[in-house]
Amino acid sequence: MAKKKVKPKLCLDVGCGDNPQPGFVGMDKRPLHKVEIVHDAEVFPWPLKDGEASVIKMSHFVEHVKPWLQIDLLNECWRVLEMGGKVLISTPYGGSFRYYQDPTHCSPWVEATPAYFDPREPLYQVYKPKPWCIENLFWSVHGDLELVMTKIKEGE
Repeated sequence: MAKKKVKPKLCLDVGCGDNPQPGFVGMDKRPLHKVEIVHDAEVFPWPLKDGEASVIKMSHFVEHVKPWLQIDLLNECWRVLEMGGKVLISTPYGGSFRYYQDPTHCSPWVEATPAYFDPREPLYQVYKPKPWCIENLFWSVHGDLELVMTKIKEGE
């Protein structure tokens, strides 16, 4: 009997530019050489199926997304991730020199920002987006904020 081939879940690098993470499929709005999915990440839905990805990486990307699209962005990540999938976010700490040095940065993240996405946190009640569990959160007020969140079921 032939073994059924299992297609591995997608690892997606959103806003990758011409340097997607090895082992990841790069998505960027610019048709650069190494970009496999040319799509503006601020336009929803993304050209991906529900639950198609296991990991989404956004390195130095969320700070460029319009503030009024931040919740929609994380809701779209939630849609395309499998249950238990991870979103990895790295961004300059809001208010730091690294944040202010780039004139295209428009959405600062600080250590309280992820609390808006985790139902265990009081700030979640403000917008009630799709639910995440904050797994790891590190920051430096003079450097970057790094975050790992896991997709959890609604109503948990």
